[in-house]
Amino acid sequence: MPVSGELLTLVSVGAVALYTLVTAAGSAIDRLLALAEYYDVDEVVVGMTVLAVGTSLPELSAHVIASLGILSGDLEYRTTSAVVIGGNTGSSTVQQFLLVGVLLIGYGRLTLTRSFVRESYLPMLGVFAVTIAVSWDGTVSRLDGVVLLALYLAYVGVSVTGQGGTATLRERPSTDPRRDALVATGLLVLVLISTSLMLSVIETVVEMLALGGSMIGIVTIGVAAALPELTAVVDAIRRRSPNVALGTLVGSNVVNPLLGIGLGGALSTYYVPPAVVLWDLPFKLVAGAGLLGWTLYVKDGELSRTEGGYLLGLYFAFVVGRLLLFPGQ
Repeated sequence: MPVSGELLTLVSVGAVALYTLVTAAGSAIDRLLALAEYYDVDEVVVGMTVLAVGTSLPELSAHVIASLGILSGDLEYRTTSAVVIGGNTGSSTVQQFLLVGVLLIGYGRLTLTRSFVRESYLPMLGVFAVTIAVSWDGTVSRLDGVVLLALYLAYVGVSVTGQGGTATLRERPSTDPRRDALVATGLLVLVLISTSLMLSVIETVVEMLALGGSMIGIVTIGVAAALPELTAVVDAIRRRSPNVALGTLVGSNVVNPLLGIGLGGALSTYYVPPAVVLWDLPFKLVAGAGLLGWTLYVKDGELSRTEGGYLLGLYFAFVVGRLLLFPGQ
């Protein structure tokens, strides 16, 4: 088979696997939320677990499957590490800039309260700084992974006991909890299978085209994995509940690095491309801190459509800068 035909087949298979991954993850979230409502689980707990973790399910499944593949030798260490870490940072960048920008443009105006800044936004910036620190030497060791996981558990504990965290949109309770539990389990299995297939395809494509694994992760896993959050944004605009979507986006930016990279690092260790620690994470940290300072001290805590436009511009600046400065990574 010619290389072009083989490449087209691989891309088609990968696209189907990616679509299946995102669709199955979204359906699983819906079933789990219905079960949580049926059993009257506290809203804060739901926000910190089902919603925050559930909307990060594509990234988390990618990390688990990648680490198991690295350990078994089925997936190449450096390429696979670059792909899933690129997907992780890419997804959170889409959420932090592109989706918050869409939320602001669609809704019009948001107010950052002091409690939200203290309980959600500052922890997000702290997570970016910690991730840079543990990745600075080019690897995420098992000890680094354990540290990230411990920080995630501490964050959840503080949020739950303090009744902070991400608010949720209440769903209709399950009418058949056994069926929903069984379907949710089946969907989660489908997520893992489609993730495994997708990573295998991406590794082959990276080798064939000599592309940068982390950049491929950013434009495939990174973009597609943010689709559940996009759904939350659109739903929040429709329901006129923008703070729910904002909390979900910020919460996912905490979950993705701590739980995703932490879990993968603890299982198999990771190679971290220089672009991630020299561009991706510093860009997110500096831009996030700059936006916070601008909002609090210039705009008196108000975010408008103007800031939404700035955020869209920042996302495209991130992608263009990445391509120009680190084309091979």
